[in-house]
Amino acid sequence: MKNKTRIILCLAVAGLVLCGIAAFNYYNTFYAANVSAAGSDIRIHGDYTLEMVLGAVEESGSIANMKTFRHAAHAMHLERGFRPGLYRFKPGMGNKAMVRSLQKGWQTPVRLTIPGYFRSMERFAEFLSEQLEASREAFLAALTDSTVAAGYGFTPETFMAMFIPNTYELWWTVSPEDFVERMHREYERFWAGDRDSKALAIGLTRQEASTLASIVIEESKYGPELPRIAGVYMNRLHRGMPLQADPTVIYAIGDPSIKRVLLKHLEVDSLYNTYKHTGLPPGPITMPPVSAIDAVLNYEHHDYLYFCANESFDGTHAFAKTLSAHNENARRYQQALSRQMNASTNP
Repeated sequence: MKNKTRIILCLAVAGLVLCGIAAFNYYNTFYAANVSAAGSDIRIHGDYTLEMVLGAVEESGSIANMKTFRHAAHAMHLERGFRPGLYRFKPGMGNKAMVRSLQKGWQTPVRLTIPGYFRSMERFAEFLSEQLEASREAFLAALTDSTVAAGYGFTPETFMAMFIPNTYELWWTVSPEDFVERMHREYERFWAGDRDSKALAIGLTRQEASTLASIVIEESKYGPELPRIAGVYMNRLHRGMPLQADPTVIYAIGDPSIKRVLLKHLEVDSLYNTYKHTGLPPGPITMPPVSAIDAVLNYEHHDYLYFCANESFDGTHAFAKTLSAHNENARRYQQALSRQMNASTNP
């Protein structure tokens, strides 16, 4: 009898131990925290297989114990369905929560910062494809479709003005079409109210203000001078004078490496050549930052009609009201430039 009782007790203890081991394994597989603090974002593309998903998770360094994660993924039948997206697992998450996130598509939004200064839709599309899932070709197709541009009230030449450099939160998987639609909403929000009123007050449309801003920012990156440079161009527009903006000539030629516009460059046959054509060019020559747009809307009222780089080479400009004064400023700059070049070639 005692032996029988002892056997029963041993079996009971063994059962409890096995249950404990099973419970521990179950908890460890599905609920125990399994996120590495050093983990990075996980990007899951729509054409991935299960093994590619698991490979992306492992390569991210997000998982502390990949063996238990694989076990949970198979036990929860992750192969039956997962959603593409960008995922960022939080510390404390267990395998069940992470696998469920992949199954339900509970992705993390991307903070996309558009820096501006894109001179072409090709370069903009390349930038977007580096930040989001869609390919360069897919973005370029949406950005260069004249029907899409017209649908938002733009021409292919002015469409660049609809994209306002800023930081936006959106899904990594956003389609090019949905991205363009989102940017249109942001564009309307950006202009509505105060900026629209200011544009109306100075006699410019939204697109014209952005076009002028693109010229201003290409002339100078020195923020305090932008409203004054904008004022020079507004004075020229009001007097019917050609803008004679070198950056528009460089844009027309299509060679941003040009540092100094020469007489031969001024012969380029293009509506963007503001030496030959009065008024604003057909559209922006770059994607202007908000600071440049606001500089135009709040341009400095003065009598200057000319400006050139200062002989100090500090990024500032010398402004003039008359052509003779401008020529004198230009002469001093050229002399200083010649001295600098001579010094560099004859140390």
